Amino acid sequence: MASVQNKGNLKPGFQGSPMFWIDNDGLFLVSNNSNFAFGFTTTQDVTLFLLVVVHKDSSTIVWSANRGSPVGNSDSFVFDDNGSAYLQRGGSTIWSTGTSNKDVSAMELLDSGNLVLRGNDGSVVWQSFDHPTDTLLPNQEFSEGMKLVSDPGSNNLSYSLEIKSGDMILSTSFRPPQPYWAAGRDARRTINKDGNNVTSATLNANSWRFYDGNKVLLWQFIVDDNNANATWVAVLGSDGFITFVKLQRGSTNPSSIRIPEDQCSRPAACDPYYVCYPGNRCQCPSALPSCKFGARPTCNNSQDSVELLSPGDGLSYFALGFVQPFSKTDLQGCKDSCLRNCSCGAMFFDSDSGNCFLFDQIGSMQGSLNRAGYASYIKISSNGGNSEDSDKKRFPIIIIIVILALFVMLSLLLAGFYYCKKNRKVPTYQKESSEEDNFLEGLSGMPVRFRYKDLETATSNFTVKLGQGGFGSVYQGTLPDGTRVAVKKLEGIGQGKKEFRAEVSIIGSIHHLHLVRLKGFCAEGSYRLLVYEYMANGSLDKWLFRKNEGELMLDWDTRYSIAVGTAKGLAYLHEDCDVKIVHCDIKPENVLLDEHFMAKVSDFGLAKLMTREQSHVFTTLRGTRGYLAPEWITNYAISEKSDVYSYGMVLLELISGRRNYDPAESSEKSHFPSFAFKMMEEGKLTDIVDTKLKIDEEDARFSTAIKVALWCIQDDMYHRPPMAKVVQMLEGVYPVLPPPTASQLGSRMFSNLFKSNSEEGTSSGPSDRNSDAYLSAVRLSGPR
Repeated sequence: MASVQNKGNLKPGFQGSPMFWIDNDGLFLVSNNSNFAFGFTTTQDVTLFLLVVVHKDSSTIVWSANRGSPVGNSDSFVFDDNGSAYLQRGGSTIWSTGTSNKDVSAMELLDSGNLVLRGNDGSVVWQSFDHPTDTLLPNQEFSEGMKLVSDPGSNNLSYSLEIKSGDMILSTSFRPPQPYWAAGRDARRTINKDGNNVTSATLNANSWRFYDGNKVLLWQFIVDDNNANATWVAVLGSDGFITFVKLQRGSTNPSSIRIPEDQCSRPAACDPYYVCYPGNRCQCPSALPSCKFGARPTCNNSQDSVELLSPGDGLSYFALGFVQPFSKTDLQGCKDSCLRNCSCGAMFFDSDSGNCFLFDQIGSMQGSLNRAGYASYIKISSNGGNSEDSDKKRFPIIIIIVILALFVMLSLLLAGFYYCKKNRKVPTYQKESSEEDNFLEGLSGMPVRFRYKDLETATSNFTVKLGQGGFGSVYQGTLPDGTRVAVKKLEGIGQGKKEFRAEVSIIGSIHHLHLVRLKGFCAEGSYRLLVYEYMANGSLDKWLFRKNEGELMLDWDTRYSIAVGTAKGLAYLHEDCDVKIVHCDIKPENVLLDEHFMAKVSDFGLAKLMTREQSHVFTTLRGTRGYLAPEWITNYAISEKSDVYSYGMVLLELISGRRNYDPAESSEKSHFPSFAFKMMEEGKLTDIVDTKLKIDEEDARFSTAIKVALWCIQDDMYHRPPMAKVVQMLEGVYPVLPPPTASQLGSRMFSNLFKSNSEEGTSSGPSDRNSDAYLSAVRLSGPR
């Protein structure tokens, strides 16, 4: 069997390891024209193998089943009697076609290089053309939902090609991905018909052709004018270029056409933070001729003091023409936004438009010979140091500072000892302090600890009440340095001082642009207070649910910005903290707005903390009726997907400008989520949008927001997207598919739940757990 090479097709019941076909270089199936072969090929490590389709004459791999997961010489490929093809490593399946029990009768390798599984009726059940890796073959249709991904380069960056938002987009694997080329902006394309959205593309002879949903040819790229009859393949390389290659015996012949055309518009044209000039010349930024940037801070060390350093004038960045600006402001406002956002690594500002762009990380920048460009800044640690000379000069100063600091500390210790000896009597709350308290106060991540008396003074004895939160009231206050704060006086949280401080130490170390900052706390005697930054425009509900005609309302741009900001804050809590934090009470009242209407999630100080290993957890029932995910009501374990549901309900209210349940509306519209699903199914999206908003028919964000909201409020938590994916969908970097229809269980349950509140003295919920007696009017709490 080892020496036999099958031609054209295989029948079910076929299997073997790479060593079975060593006489045929590991290849066990060839196309009828013998141009392509399927089988095993070695990697750089000759003891490891990939399962591939290869162009035989040029030895070029055009498709791989297990790229990134090679197998050993004793592992096996199986095409079983149930019609499924799969690859096993150490007894585990690492790749499969997933076609078991689908009446597959044969595996064929077509002359086009397409590996297909055919059903008994001759139809294609599965094909490799639907699952491309880094290469597109002639006549292989590349459509929405598919993605071409390069091998990682030496800098561990990879690149992806996909069709989204009606265009073909190239992006790099930063988080979030950063686009750097779009087919619709390439001047080299020949336009047959413009204005329609691209949904597919195909290589045909020497032309790359782009089509709309009706297969109407929109644009095309001519790969090589001198080889009109040649057959080309497109390869996305680890350098970020798409190259067109003519496969021929013994070698490959690349075309002079490359995508993108400008070498400097690639993310890794030069090293990160270097400047690429025309001709692919890499230079240090003019402000840093030695290319020493110093340490760049991260969110893992929030104690770093940071500053913004300008790398020079007239610089640009490849992603600026493709991503949405973070905000519209002035230069100082843009700099302040970057400094406040711990994840911001670099910023670019366009003085003409006021557009401010923030990036977590960047590749190389682009230089202009005419010095035209953006104002750009890189965030560095203030104590990072930029040269060896400055370090040497600072050395004697550091020694002097250390000696002085030790002297001051010793003096303070002696003074403190004398004071304690003289004042034997101490307040009761200090007597209650334990070794655990002292340890917690010494933690680097701990926020400021306030005395109750100080907060009483700061709030003028708690006279100006800002609102009622889930666990207590919130009061306006002013610290001695003039800083305005919001002080939350907690009531009935049922925590001891030790547990309270431990939890505050975790929350206090979390800093994000879209989370309200916890500035301090008070745990004195029976008092528990939290001190937050003051938010000038209050909570979202006060702006969204305006009752009087003529009052200022939020426009669509502001609402969408709030939706994105809230999603980013939640994504940070769920995925980027040392512990996973489930907020448990997302609602408009807990989305606060600063003076620029930037959204910040609040009231997460006592949310549920989960370890990274936990996927679900049981906890006390908490939250607000109308925003609770079904798993809360049905007594299932909750997870971060419970927050996703609540966020979806808030997003619906942002879109509609009304509460999701309003008994004053008609019976059809009283439970708005059910009405929204119905309108989506009927294609009447405009009926979901707030009638007071001006709707731009060309603004795709309306449709995007509605579909994202309906994905988030799926009854089945596994259907809800994670918050990081929600951010990507709202920002247009990830396609939004039509959501599944609403299940009747969720609609009935919540309709009955609300109905029970409107019918005084009755309860129409399915059980006592869903009755008004069990679910309080404002907040839910109790054992689970």
